[in-house]
Amino acid sequence: MEKSFITLELPAILDMLAGQAESELGRQAARELEPSAHPEEVRRRLLETTDAARLMTLRGSPSFSGVKDIRPALERARLGGALNTRELLHIAGLARCARLCKSYLADEKGGQEKTSIDSLFHGLRANRYLEEKIFTSIPSEDEIADSASSDLADIRRKMRAASARARDALNRILSSPTYAKALQEPIITMRSDRYVLPVRADHKSMVPGLVHDISSSGMTLFIEPMAAVKANNELRELAAKEKLEIERILAELSAECAEHADDFSSDCVLLVRLDLIFAKAKLSYQMNAVPAEFSEKGIILRRARHPLLDPAKAVPIDLILGEEFDTLVITGPNTGGKTVALKTVGLLSAMNQCGLHIPASDGSALPVFSHILADIGDEQSIEQNLSTFSAHMKNIVGILDVCEAGSLVLFDELGAGTDPTEGAALAVSIIEEARRRGAVIAATTHYAELKVYATDEPGVQNASCEFDVETLCPTYRLLVGIPGKSNAFAISKRLGLDERIIEDASRRIGTETHSFESTIEKLEQTRQALERDREETARLKRKAEEEERKAASLRAELSVRLDKAEVKARRDAQRILDEARETADSVYAELDEMRRRINEEQETDEINRARTELRRRLNEKEALLRVQEDLPQAEEKKSSRALRPGDMVKIRSVGTKAEVLSVSKDGSVTLRAGIMTVTAKEADLLLLEGEETVKKKTAPPAATGARIMHVAPEIDLRGMETLEGVLAAERYLDSAVMAKLRTVTIIHGKGTGALRDAVQQMLRRNKLVKSFRLGRYGEGEAGVTVVELK
Repeated sequence: MEKSFITLELPAILDMLAGQAESELGRQAARELEPSAHPEEVRRRLLETTDAARLMTLRGSPSFSGVKDIRPALERARLGGALNTRELLHIAGLARCARLCKSYLADEKGGQEKTSIDSLFHGLRANRYLEEKIFTSIPSEDEIADSASSDLADIRRKMRAASARARDALNRILSSPTYAKALQEPIITMRSDRYVLPVRADHKSMVPGLVHDISSSGMTLFIEPMAAVKANNELRELAAKEKLEIERILAELSAECAEHADDFSSDCVLLVRLDLIFAKAKLSYQMNAVPAEFSEKGIILRRARHPLLDPAKAVPIDLILGEEFDTLVITGPNTGGKTVALKTVGLLSAMNQCGLHIPASDGSALPVFSHILADIGDEQSIEQNLSTFSAHMKNIVGILDVCEAGSLVLFDELGAGTDPTEGAALAVSIIEEARRRGAVIAATTHYAELKVYATDEPGVQNASCEFDVETLCPTYRLLVGIPGKSNAFAISKRLGLDERIIEDASRRIGTETHSFESTIEKLEQTRQALERDREETARLKRKAEEEERKAASLRAELSVRLDKAEVKARRDAQRILDEARETADSVYAELDEMRRRINEEQETDEINRARTELRRRLNEKEALLRVQEDLPQAEEKKSSRALRPGDMVKIRSVGTKAEVLSVSKDGSVTLRAGIMTVTAKEADLLLLEGEETVKKKTAPPAATGARIMHVAPEIDLRGMETLEGVLAAERYLDSAVMAKLRTVTIIHGKGTGALRDAVQQMLRRNKLVKSFRLGRYGEGEAGVTVVELK
């Protein structure tokens, strides 16, 4: 089977799998992966790959970059050996990787579906204490931190102090004019871990001390001055103590790792296994693969592709084998795709039993074969004195030795390389022997005898690789149920062989063989015509179904929209009518109240203000009702010029004539309509040209025994300075209180808000004010302040 897997190029797939693994141990496990012949093991592998792919979609892939092979280091630690910094960092890195992987599912909600690899994550025994202790003590392979122990920190503090004393002593010599001529260079350097000075050889007597080295030219001596000897000696002693303390720290950390060696070993195994599982999931995404369904015996491949071919160029194949028939005889021209089809069946079966997804469409199913055996390719060998036929026969003998029920056997060019008559007979006998043993067989051939055998023998089916006779090129499509032609003459003609030779060869073919090949050719032409008709019919059917689906969707959407629009229009219209009725009732009630108050000789200005407010509210409702109407409105007339005080206008919304009192910068117009003063937008007014302003004198109110003041319900402060506006507002409030107004409006505009803020500050401290607020929609909003007086 190992030879068959090499023939099917399974190692190339395992190399692709290894490329998806993050750790070296994971890559090694990927290359050593072997197909399993146990159905339960295959199911488990496939389920793990599928679950990992789903988790990757939801949460991404966990990192396994910290997984190293720590087993030799742990074994030496068990025996009492001290580990070096690299080995300890590898152990800490694995502990960190285990901790992060353990938390990979930690935030998963309780409602999430469990997976087959949850137990692997939960089985990790991360040791955070030892992980942090190692990383804290060993920042890198070449460094032990001062915090590794208090003794080490004390030793290094003393070393820094001794080093400073030695350098100070040498710096005093460097800065002294006495030694300037003796020094080769004014620098401090190191020799044998001791601080020294470079001194000229001819002035060595000027610097008493110990000579540690001589330059290659002999002109410079590296001398340790006596002033630095004591500090250097102390430094050497402390360095020795530092080395011993570092060894003690490493031994202590190694002993702690040995105590938890079993946990680390277990984590290493689980992490390598998880790395391999997620590598399978990544390869599945890379190949756009799907998990094959489980089948008892039959192979069902839907749009299967050879995974080593370019997906953009590979022609997918559909194949069924092992259900209604157990043997498939594939015929067709050379370079037509027969061998690729054979390898695709064998390779996808091996991948499936390795727990890998296969590059095929949904609905593909594969059984678990006890053996996958293949004789593919030309293995002739001069060294072993093997011809093509001998090499094939040697492989076939080995295949028949292990072939049994549940085996998949693949033969390429069965019986080739010898006399065609004998080779065809031998091929039929080999197939029959494999069938007798219960194997599922796929074989390629050019022999017409095998085509006849597949046509007549129950349980054996013909298949062919399609060949386009018009372009004289193979299409690489596999057609099950139809024998194929070798098309040797057509291919030879396309490659440039003389037509006279081809015609001569055609005449030399036996009558029976020629008739059989002609029949196959006619069947192929008929099949291709039917195939084109079927594809066109299917295309038109899909198009009609798509159009019908779109039409149904559009009808349903329009129906829903119309129903919603009708219901909404009715509801809105009813609401507006109800509000209009309520407004009218309120108006009538308040008019009655006004009449009663007039009869009781209440102030005329307050009545006018109430009427103005009621009219405004009614106008708003009427305007809202007009907006909701569905019937198109005729285009209204526009004023011929801008409005000016004194103009007569028509209020469009109520059809009433009014006189323009003032026009504000924001487009609002103050009007007098009869005894009422109202405010409206310029767009709602129509200039009445040719009509003169008629000023009527208002009849004096009936005497009530007291003087009645006429104060407008609002004051316009726009354009005034802040102080000027505040003073005007205060005087206006005094007048409004005297006129017994309860609510007034102060128009200050929006602008920067400075005038509004000043007015509102005045209102907060004014004793005449009960409350105040900004205007609402329709009242002027932030441009006005409505004041309620006491």
